[in-house]
Amino acid sequence: MSTSTRPAVSLEGRFATELPELAIPWQAETPPEPRILVLNEALATELGLDPGWLRTPDGVGLLTGRSVPADATPVAQAYAGHQFGAYSPRLGDGRALLLGELLDPVGRRRDLHLKGSGRTPFARGGDGLATVGPMLREHVVSEAMHALGIPTTRSLGVVATGRWVQRRTTLPGALLARVAGSHLRVGTFQFARATGDVGLLRRLADHAIDRHHPDAAGSEDRYAALLRSVVADQASLVARWMLVGFVHGVMNTDNTTISGETIDYGPCAFLDRYDPATVYSSIDTEGRYAYGNQPAVARWNLARLAEAMLPLLHEEEDRAVEIAVEAVEAFVPAYGASWSTGMRAKLGLPAQVTAADADSLTEELLVLLQEHRVDHTSFFRSLGAVARGDTDATRRAGADPAAFEAWFRRWLPLQPDAASMDRVNPVHIPRNHLVEEALDAAVEGDLTPVDRLLEAVTDPYVERPSLERYAGPAPADLGPYVTFCGT
Repeated sequence: MSTSTRPAVSLEGRFATELPELAIPWQAETPPEPRILVLNEALATELGLDPGWLRTPDGVGLLTGRSVPADATPVAQAYAGHQFGAYSPRLGDGRALLLGELLDPVGRRRDLHLKGSGRTPFARGGDGLATVGPMLREHVVSEAMHALGIPTTRSLGVVATGRWVQRRTTLPGALLARVAGSHLRVGTFQFARATGDVGLLRRLADHAIDRHHPDAAGSEDRYAALLRSVVADQASLVARWMLVGFVHGVMNTDNTTISGETIDYGPCAFLDRYDPATVYSSIDTEGRYAYGNQPAVARWNLARLAEAMLPLLHEEEDRAVEIAVEAVEAFVPAYGASWSTGMRAKLGLPAQVTAADADSLTEELLVLLQEHRVDHTSFFRSLGAVARGDTDATRRAGADPAAFEAWFRRWLPLQPDAASMDRVNPVHIPRNHLVEEALDAAVEGDLTPVDRLLEAVTDPYVERPSLERYAGPAPADLGPYVTFCGT
C-alpha cells in the first residue's frame, strides 16, 4: 500500500492505539482498475475534504485505502455477535477496514471505513470483496435515511474495482467508503467481555463514553449511565425506523451500534403494503427480524450489551444484574414515547388531543392499513391532502376512502395540521422496485437511474412533478420482494 502525506487529510488512529486488543493492523487490497461510481460531494465538503481532489488518483487512493496518510494505522476491528440468536465469538471486519478517524471542520470525530476492500484475518473463508449492487444499495438507502433525519452511517462514495466477483453469478466488484460516528457495536463489548480482561472492557467503555456519551463521564455510576444512554438512543432509533416503515433485515448484535446510528444496509427494505409480519431478507427464514419484531429484537440485543457490561456495573454480581435489568427495562417506555410522539406528528394531532385518544387513533388506523393492504408511505403522505379537504387523496394512494370513512370522522374534527404532516410524512423513500431497477441498470453500466433515485430520496418531503414515478406505491402485480445480504 503506497502512502502519501497530504495536509488536507489527516487520519487519527485512536481506536487502534487505545484498544489494540480489538484491532489487527491490515492493508486494503489494491483494486486493479478503480473508478468512482458515485461520490457524496456534500458529505465530503462536510468532512473538510475537497470533492475535486477525491476524484484525482490520490483521492481515489484514499477512497480505496491504497493511498493513505503516512501516519494512518488501518485496522480490521474485532467483535463478536449473536447472529439470528446464535452466538459467534469471533466475527470482526472480514471484508472491511477502519482507515482511521477524521476530524471535520467543527471538531466532530468520524470513522472512515471501507467495505469490500479484501480479505482480513476475520474473513472466515470469505473472499473479502463486494459487488456493485449491494454497495450502491447502501449508498442510496443510507443517504435516504440521512435525509429522513434518521441517525445513520453514511456513504462517502462507491468505487468500482475493475475486478469480477463470484456470487450467484459473476458480478462487477466495488467497494464502499463509509463514514460513521464510530463502528463500536454491542458485539464489540461482547468480544471484550469474552476475553475475560475486565481492564480491556473498562477501556472500551471509557472509549465509548468519550466518543459518544460524554454526559456519562460526570456520573457517579458512569458505566451504568453509558448503558442507559445507549438504551435510550437505540429506543429512539428503532422508533424512527418503524415510523418510516424501514426493515433492517439483519438486526444481529454486531449490527447494533453504541452510537445509535443505523449500520450495515444488507437485506434492508422499506414497507410497501403495511404488515407487521413483513420480512424481505432471503436469509430470515423464521421471521426473526420482521418489521413488527424490530423493537423487541433491539431490546434483546441491549440485554446482551448489559450482560457484557456486568463486571463494570457493580462489584457485587446480584447488584450488577439489578442495574442491568433496570437499564434495559427502560427501553420499553422510551421506545413507546418516541413512537407515540412520532405518530402524533404523522397524524398532525394538536397538543390538546390526549395521549389515550392519540394511541387509540393510531391503533385503529394500523389495523385498517393491514386489513386493506395499504401502502404505508403513500397513505400517510395522502393524509395531508385529506386534512385539506381532498378526501379522495387516499384513493390515489391505493386505498379505498370508504374503508377509512369512520376513522376519518374521528380524526378530521381534531383539526390535524396538514403542513406539519407534510414535513414528517415523506413523498419519497427508496421504493423497493425502483431500487432494484436502478441497481440492475448500474450493474450493466448505466448509473442514470441511481442518480435519479438519489435526486428523489435525498429531498424526500418535496413533491416534484418530474419525479412522480418515484412517489407512487409498488405495482400491484409486483409479487413478493426479496433482498439478499450481498456477501
